[in-house]
Amino acid sequence: MLETGFFYLFGGLAVLSALGVIISNNTMYSVMWLILCFFNASGLFFLLDAEFLGVVLVLIYVGAVMVLFMFVIMMLEVNRAVKREGWLQYLPVGGMIALILFIELVAASTSGIFGSEKMAMMAHYGSEVNNTVEIGKVLYTEFLLGFEIAAIILLVALVGAIVLTIRERKDAKYQNISEQVKVRKEERLRKVSM
Repeated sequence: MLETGFFYLFGGLAVLSALGVIISNNTMYSVMWLILCFFNASGLFFLLDAEFLGVVLVLIYVGAVMVLFMFVIMMLEVNRAVKREGWLQYLPVGGMIALILFIELVAASTSGIFGSEKMAMMAHYGSEVNNTVEIGKVLYTEFLLGFEIAAIILLVALVGAIVLTIRERKDAKYQNISEQVKVRKEERLRKVSM
């Protein structure tokens, strides 16, 4: 009974915070809602006895990825006026897609598949099962290629984010390495009699 209450608490807060990500007008508020959503998803992992995944979700996504999102959002300086213009032309298509998704959600939730009599009860494993070892076995044997491809994609995304945020400012001084290498001693040193 207590587990069910925590499941509904974490699941409901995750859904509400996901709605906050979508509805929020300010991008920084959207990031904050996404952080709350990740914390609630981490709580769901803890309920499933997947403590390693819960801790990794908090450490990597909340601790690293969301901080990177915040830096990128602050550096890009999103112009809200440009973002808002022309949104009415997409409203009919977006509304139709939202209506279709809502109908599918209602149909799936009322179909009886998610009834309490059809849901299997979760069984807890004993302390002899180490979920970190089990995840490692599956990740580095069956899904090694996908893991490596995901690592390469993340590396490319990191380089792309760095390239997007680099801007040349006129008030900053930059080095010209080729000029520094070509310089001679006579151009830089001069004797002063005292």
